[in-house]
Formats: sequence, C-alpha cells, structure tokens
Amino acid sequence: MYLRKVDGPRAVQLPDGSYLSRADLPPPDTRRWVASRKAAVVKAVKHGLIGRETAMETYALSDDEFESWVRAVEVHGEAALKATALKRYRQA
Repeated sequence: MYLRKVDGPRAVQLPDGSYLSRADLPPPDTRRWVASRKAAVVKAVKHGLIGRETAMETYALSDDEFESWVRAVEVHGEAALKATALKRYRQA
C-alpha cells in the first residue's frame, strides 16, 4: 500500500474521541451535498485536517456558502445543514 504525500495531518482526533481522516472527506467532484458531507468538510477545517482555502478550492465552494455552513453548525449544530431544515434554522 502506498501513501501519497500530503501537507498537514492525515487524521485528527475530534473532541468526542473519534477520528476524522482524509478518507472520510467527500470526493472532490461531489455535486450532491447532503448534511453529512457538509459536516465532514466543516469538521475537517475546524480541527485542522485541511485548510479553509484548500476546502473551498477542492470542492468549488464560494466563501459565502462555506461560511453559511460554518455559521449554521456553530449556532444550531449539524442538523441545520439539512436542506429540509432551512426554514427552521435560517430565520432571522
């Protein structure tokens, strides 16, 4: 088995004791963004697995889109990333 050289860590330990690795991240050509994929990218950036700019470039995300994911997770938790919960969590 060959491991590709990458900048930064290959895996990080999350506060709950679980591990998040680069293999847990969605593929770069992801078009259908379900809540679990969004949450994985947000966790990876928050805990230093990948950088913010790298995530935005890899997944073709705008700054506003990624910031809305981060804000939703910080304020309401990962449930706020579900498309069916938009009205509930994004009210003023």
